[in-house]
Amino acid sequence: MHIHILGICGTFMGSLALLARDLGHRITGSDTNIYPPMSTQLHNAGIKIMSGYQAEHLQPAPDLVIVGNACKRGMPAVEYMLNERLPYISGPQFLADYVLQSRHVLAVAGTHGKTTTTTMLAWILQFAGIDTGFLIGGVPQIDNDDARLQDAFKHSSHLGKDYFVVEADEYDSAFFDKRSKFVHYRPTTAILNNLEYDHADIFPNLTAIQTQFHHMIRMIPANGQIIMPSGTDSLEETLDMGVWTDVVRISIDGSGLVAGDNWARLNQDDGSSFIVSIGGQTGVVNWAMSGLHNVNNALAAISAAHHVGVDIKVACDALSNFGGIKRRMELVGDVGDILVFDDFAHHPTAIKTTLDGAKKKLHGRRIWAVIEPRSNTMKLGSHKDLLAPSASLADGVLWYEPTSLAWGLSDVIAGTPNQLVLPSTDDIISHLSTHAKAGDAIIIMSNGGFESIHTRLIDALGANT
Repeated sequence: MHIHILGICGTFMGSLALLARDLGHRITGSDTNIYPPMSTQLHNAGIKIMSGYQAEHLQPAPDLVIVGNACKRGMPAVEYMLNERLPYISGPQFLADYVLQSRHVLAVAGTHGKTTTTTMLAWILQFAGIDTGFLIGGVPQIDNDDARLQDAFKHSSHLGKDYFVVEADEYDSAFFDKRSKFVHYRPTTAILNNLEYDHADIFPNLTAIQTQFHHMIRMIPANGQIIMPSGTDSLEETLDMGVWTDVVRISIDGSGLVAGDNWARLNQDDGSSFIVSIGGQTGVVNWAMSGLHNVNNALAAISAAHHVGVDIKVACDALSNFGGIKRRMELVGDVGDILVFDDFAHHPTAIKTTLDGAKKKLHGRRIWAVIEPRSNTMKLGSHKDLLAPSASLADGVLWYEPTSLAWGLSDVIAGTPNQLVLPSTDDIISHLSTHAKAGDAIIIMSNGGFESIHTRLIDALGANT
């Protein structure tokens, strides 16, 4: 059938579009935010993308409209869809009905690390020879000569067989379905990476998010498994509402664990090498990633893979050959020994953990952080008092303050050493072109396109060499 997707360039919806195409459907889509890497991935897959949300995009009428959660009443395409009584469905419901039925679903939920952990878990299973399906909210980076692995990970989703690994987002499903996306997925194996307050545009407080998490927990079968870090009060409070499934807790230092729990121990302070112990078996990971947050992500992914029968040493070997994903400390340029990284950090905790990992991995380099407070929670100022401290590990911080920001970023940052607020990306590029020197590293943090600052900065630095 012909399916039109409203909001097709979102990380979830774009990945869903590829799955729907692989199911044999003809896919078209509309969006206003059309930028790489998702737009490139869709174009390369032969999927037509239309700019904006116009009624004519639904003419002639498709057989089904999948509505992204960025779509709202008042948009011409949405109003036309409703007035003409076109069949429509949310993205998570389409995934549940057309892909996840009868599958063993492994869901990765949490405020931070979902995309990275989902990619790790899918990679482990594929590396172990299991043709698992997956949907990732990011584009994997593959640096492996195995043609089968290259084919499976050429896109951010893969239909696969039997098992399905899904990034389980707590954001709402659609304007007509305010449940969290993950409520639709009914996992058998669930990773709960962490839980903090986020998405201030739809959740009034942390308790509201915990309620949604518990809706998902209610549907995990007794023969399933929940994997979560030890000592996380917000998650323990959620389990206190009721849990009917085996819970395995994980920890890097082993604190708070009991028999049957899983742990990791660092061989290198930057997290580039560590030992894993699960069920009395041990393995060693030596990889290109860094940071304690990524060691936690890896331990959760290995634990989930073990739940479906993957040997620990195989899982560790898989991660030792893991290339990461785009926009997670992705090196996008090296100009005269000035390294430029792209990172998705969109929350104070994510900013802090990214910079912690970078300082340990890039020791000896001066670290610049360039940050766009773009997420809805950031724009509303819910975490504004945490922003300056979250970036304190950087040697220099440049904050971008767009005119649309509803609060004064300059007031929040005022008086913080080595942190500066600039009103345009041109000003940021000019500042870095003047002050960045050989041996520095620049980390650009945003969950959007950020006016293509990455390529523009690289060009500007190149003009100075």
